[in-house]
Amino acid sequence: MSKYIDEFVDFLRERHRVGKSTISSYRRDIELFFERQRLTDESSIKVDTESLQGYLASLAEEGKSDSTVLRSAASLRNFYAFLTESGRVSFNPAEGLELPKKSKKAIVVLTPSEINKLLSLPRGDDPKGLRDKAMLELLYATGIKVSELISLELKDIDLAEGSVLCRTGDHQRTVPMGTAAEMAVSEYINSARDKMVENGRIKTLFVSCQGKPMTRQGFWKLMKTYIAEAGIKKEVTPQTLRHSFAVHLLENGADIRDVSEMLGYNDRSSGRIYKNVVNDRLKKTYRRAHPRA
Repeated sequence: MSKYIDEFVDFLRERHRVGKSTISSYRRDIELFFERQRLTDESSIKVDTESLQGYLASLAEEGKSDSTVLRSAASLRNFYAFLTESGRVSFNPAEGLELPKKSKKAIVVLTPSEINKLLSLPRGDDPKGLRDKAMLELLYATGIKVSELISLELKDIDLAEGSVLCRTGDHQRTVPMGTAAEMAVSEYINSARDKMVENGRIKTLFVSCQGKPMTRQGFWKLMKTYIAEAGIKKEVTPQTLRHSFAVHLLENGADIRDVSEMLGYNDRSSGRIYKNVVNDRLKKTYRRAHPRA
């Protein structure tokens, strides 16, 4: 059985240039399925849709999230598509699977008061404090993703124009950063970054205390510390400042098309999820405050 999985992994890596983390997820999902079904020999690859459906149901019964079940289904579907294409099996039993609908979590948005409390916490003029202040201010000021934040290079910051250049794949966009973020980033660059970077060849704007490029995990760890210190009880994620950026702009009259463009959406209608949040909040305010609601 392992040889088929190895061939599938090679197929993903060589033909589709699939990344390591995705390949690891595929392998783990497929191996778990065959382990649970106690299928090991070559003939075991010929399973039916009912077996696959039962396996997915068992994952759900164990309390696995909808995302996990959907990912497992996708892994098995792609694996069997490969086996079908290569002639190992005559049909793809995963094509007819009934899948759970992924439940949508409500977007978490911080209030302006919570934002102010959070952004005021990195204190002092030490390099770490200046760096943390710059990162948090820049995230909220621009609405960029954490992955975009940690990928920024020094050359992407234009302090004269007060803007930041974001690159995602073949796409790039310029986003204004605002006065508060501009001041925080400027102070970090001029007073802290050189003290943190050991290797002058490092181009990334934000670095760890060890002088290496900041990682997503490293940023999330420090953000959780500040969230706790601010006493914020909401279920905050790395995307929360991005969500708050969008909703606060819309609440203050920004055009949905402009907000979508700043967020980097190719399809501007994608930003309507934030418009819906604003509308829901307005409805709640109306029902709570209007005497005839």
